[in-house]
Amino acid sequence: MEDIIFGRGPVMEALKANRTIDKLLIKNGPYAKSLVPVIDMAKKKRIVIQQTDHAKLDKMAEGGNHQGVIAMVSAYEYVSVQDILSRARDKGESPFVIICDKITDPHNLGAIIRTANCVGATGVIIPKRGSVGVNSVVMKTSVGAAEYTPVAKVTNIAATIEELRNDGLWITAADMDGQSMYDIDFKGAIGIVVGSEGSGISRLVREKCDFIASIPMKGEINSLNASVAASILMYEALRQRRNIL
Repeated sequence: MEDIIFGRGPVMEALKANRTIDKLLIKNGPYAKSLVPVIDMAKKKRIVIQQTDHAKLDKMAEGGNHQGVIAMVSAYEYVSVQDILSRARDKGESPFVIICDKITDPHNLGAIIRTANCVGATGVIIPKRGSVGVNSVVMKTSVGAAEYTPVAKVTNIAATIEELRNDGLWITAADMDGQSMYDIDFKGAIGIVVGSEGSGISRLVREKCDFIASIPMKGEINSLNASVAASILMYEALRQRRNIL
């Protein structure tokens, strides 16, 4: 099954990460100087480069900002949860896992994966049902971070949390009625759960967590976008873990 990656940044990161690219589609006519490094790297890797009219690129990207380049790639390869934990062990680090409970907006998932990469998280876990997968919009929003931060797709988030706890991880979920995130210990082996955009974390998932973390609110609005809330918690974890990583 073939997929696409579009946009200069995501395509370049796919090339750097040695993602299998079957073909590169470039818009007809003169192209921006910023595309030159992408084309040069593709040539070095002996990837087929084909010029295509702008309208076809627009149609393939379904309205997304392709910036004149689309890469035809094999379907995204998910990893297992154990692969993520092994990655931490191989690096001599405590696992730092981000768990998404039914994130349906690809822009939110892409932003979460991007931040997860920035804070050095070990991996991201998403459910097989009721959630967006790693598609072209997620790749674009993550600016290629999904090429470096592995994503696992699991059948049951609540059961996966139980398995992670058995592996020694402490699990914290984000929710408004929890204790302040500043009072929670994010050092050591941890998992941070982010709920869906509309209903937050599910009851079953909440019951499996060790802690419920709230983000302090001082303004008139008392809620945050899912990816923003995830980012705040991830950076609090990074702040606490900065001397142990």
